[in-house]
Amino acid sequence: MTDTTRKATRPAPPAAPAGPERAPAPRTARTRRRLTPWLFLIAPLALLLTFTYAPIANMVAYSFTDWDGVSPELNYTGTGNYTELLTRSELFEVFFVSGYYLVASVVQIVLALYFATVLSFNVRFRNFFKGVLFFPYLINGVAIGFVFLYFFQDGGTLDSVLRLLGAETDHAWLGTPFSANTSLAGVSVWRYLGLNFVLFLGAIQSVPGELYEAAEIDGASRWQQFRHIIAPGIRPVLGLSVILSVSGSLSVFEIPYIMTGGATGTETFVIQTVKLAFQFNKTGLASAAAVVLLLIVLAVTWVQRRIVPDEKVDLV
Repeated sequence: MTDTTRKATRPAPPAAPAGPERAPAPRTARTRRRLTPWLFLIAPLALLLTFTYAPIANMVAYSFTDWDGVSPELNYTGTGNYTELLTRSELFEVFFVSGYYLVASVVQIVLALYFATVLSFNVRFRNFFKGVLFFPYLINGVAIGFVFLYFFQDGGTLDSVLRLLGAETDHAWLGTPFSANTSLAGVSVWRYLGLNFVLFLGAIQSVPGELYEAAEIDGASRWQQFRHIIAPGIRPVLGLSVILSVSGSLSVFEIPYIMTGGATGTETFVIQTVKLAFQFNKTGLASAAAVVLLLIVLAVTWVQRRIVPDEKVDLV
């Protein structure tokens, strides 16, 4: 075959495109990159505005009126509701009940940290114990209230257990302010222990395993590993748990409301606020109380963050 024939039978090269593809303008690409995250955030932001910030705005607006929760008319009273709250000492005396739950939250954090530390190491049946500790948090609060209502009643489960152990008692566990608040705080510890336990366990397991291996090679004890590895590594989560515990102790509601209804000196600030709104038809005053509680929680959180600021933890 001659060179001329080879050239004739060689396939022709593909035709060049009519023109180069037009790349999008740089400004358009930047605009798309900026708008894409907001497109994904439209739905959650709409839900947040509708069910969180809009009700808060309405609550603040109602706090300056004498609305009874039923009448369509709203009479502006200025700061009258806030003045009534600050001048009536009995409206703030219920905050002393929060002291029981504040002490209980300290016990709860200590127990959760202890169990999380123990179960982060190789322990027999540790998955079973993890489930046992976290299970109470999954139960509905109303169900827990009814269960422990029978548990603490006269001749109930607790008295029966104590009788089997040889301890005769006719103590009314929900009959006095001290015993009632102590019992209710104990129920709160039992229920919310699992939440802090899971938070601490996740934080402990996020610490690099090489640090534990190096500590064991160096002969560090469990206490030394906790002091120098675990405690610094979970400091941000510990701060978060403290904030949640303090705010939760100030806004306790469902367990005392179900078990005692606020009787026997167990009324909390939230129970009092609910009664003002739905029992005495003072929705404006109740809204002012809710705003005050919100400000107190924000102030406590701000003080806690100032005293114990977040620090970047670098253990490696």
